[in-house]
Amino acid sequence: MIIAVKVIPNSKKLEITKTGENIYRIKLNAPAVEGKANSRLVEVISDYFSVPKSSVTIVKGHKSRKKILEIL
Repeated sequence: MIIAVKVIPNSKKLEITKTGENIYRIKLNAPAVEGKANSRLVEVISDYFSVPKSSVTIVKGHKSRKKILEIL
């Protein structure tokens, strides 16, 4: 499954909002430095979809707020 994600790092609380079919807005409580937000994003998505972290891959947008993720 391929999903589009808009990430809002450094938020006070963790929040996942589905804004469309396979489109999500995720507020993360991790800063966007040294890949911390990306790591936290993979953890959050794996918990949300009940899959292991190794099944979640950031396909596009490693340094952007808009990302494309693949979930196996």
